[in-house]
Amino acid sequence: MTLRHYLFILLGVVLLSCQSNETPAVCGSAWIGGQIVNPKQDYVIISHNRNTLDTVYLDQRNSFLYKIPSADPGLYFFRHFEYQALFLEPGDSVMLRVNTIEFDESLTYTGRGSAKNNFLTELFLLNESLDQSLADYYRLSPDIFQATIDSVKTNRLNFLQDFIETNDVSDEFLTMAHAAIDYAIFAKNELYLSANYRKQQYDESVVIPESFFKYRSKIDLGHEHLRTYYPYFRCVGYYLDNLAFLNYRQTEAFNRRSFTHTWHKIDLIDQMITNDSLKHSLLNVTVASYFMHADKIDQEKRMLTKFKALNQSSNDLKMMESLANSTMKLAPGNKVPEVALVNKQNETVAISAIIKRPSVFFFWSLNSSRHYKKIHLRVEELAAKYPEYDFIGLNVDDQFKKWQRLVTHQNFKTGSEYQFDDFNQAEMALLVNSVNRSMLVSAKGKILNANINIFGMKIEQELLNYLNQ
Repeated sequence: MTLRHYLFILLGVVLLSCQSNETPAVCGSAWIGGQIVNPKQDYVIISHNRNTLDTVYLDQRNSFLYKIPSADPGLYFFRHFEYQALFLEPGDSVMLRVNTIEFDESLTYTGRGSAKNNFLTELFLLNESLDQSLADYYRLSPDIFQATIDSVKTNRLNFLQDFIETNDVSDEFLTMAHAAIDYAIFAKNELYLSANYRKQQYDESVVIPESFFKYRSKIDLGHEHLRTYYPYFRCVGYYLDNLAFLNYRQTEAFNRRSFTHTWHKIDLIDQMITNDSLKHSLLNVTVASYFMHADKIDQEKRMLTKFKALNQSSNDLKMMESLANSTMKLAPGNKVPEVALVNKQNETVAISAIIKRPSVFFFWSLNSSRHYKKIHLRVEELAAKYPEYDFIGLNVDDQFKKWQRLVTHQNFKTGSEYQFDDFNQAEMALLVNSVNRSMLVSAKGKILNANINIFGMKIEQELLNYLNQ
């Protein structure tokens, strides 16, 4: 199992399936199909209720079609490198079209049931657009922020009302639509609180009036039908983040990925979440996120022991143990895990063989031209300022010819650019979960920091600190 698949499983992005005692008349069939433009794989995966329903292979036109024999109303998911949720009801026949280069922006639906999904997609894009300006919103006073976000919610509700007036909708869909609006807004409120909690370390905290928190009474901490709907899941997570911080605010700054924060948060998950499936998903995602950024073996061992006490699922335990073992091997002082790389000439070389000086390994992908151009410009900047280091690019794709042409065309330093010989093996060994993540290693191949953001402010300080040792 690859790291990407493992993290997808941890997210648990699925809902309910038909009960065995329901009749076909109650739980009828539905169809899902479509076309994938610029496919990255030759298949899609259809899932529901934490279970994979089927793997459906694309035909020569990069199209697929799948029948769900007994479909209860709710969310279903298809995965083609990225996850996408669909709302389906008995009798629906939804056809989608998506271009993987601009996944969210290009996604459209046709067929019976398409109007509901086009509406939810547009609502998602509206929320994503709002996220771009949130940094400015968080600088507002509580009353002005509240008035602003209330105005946003009113616009969303008007958008829904317009849709209802021209479309026949079920109660199940209305529940989902209102959840998409409400929990997106609630999440923004929680993020506003988080932003102001962070200000406390600079003595800039804002006094939040009690009236601000009234929305919290509407947050359901055990909703069965929403438990895997991303706006809901994310909102509950942010809410628990802020409650966890209140338990240690006198001793540490707000940090979602710290040992202290995670320790308090999973206690709250265990105490407050009333739905077992939701509880396990939140525990899994929270602890996995901690392990992906942890660097102290003693704390990681304590966290794994606590996780085992809170989640008895054998599958979850197996996956978390595997993740923890991988992260502990990346602790500072350990040797970089030995993985095979491929250079531009298609020659295989061990990662240890290319470490000659203190080095920074950075990851990038062909799938984002904006990112790989930006990261290579950043590397050029750092290399000029810190010539004592080698900066080594590790491409995370499996398209050798395309990578080879791009490296040549972009005039990257070919001696510092490699692909993984076996990405699945390297993905788990090096925990390649983000292309923004970089690794700092010594001239002897020992890990100095296995999880540093090359665009962050801390990387230059770390580079200087090691040189001054």
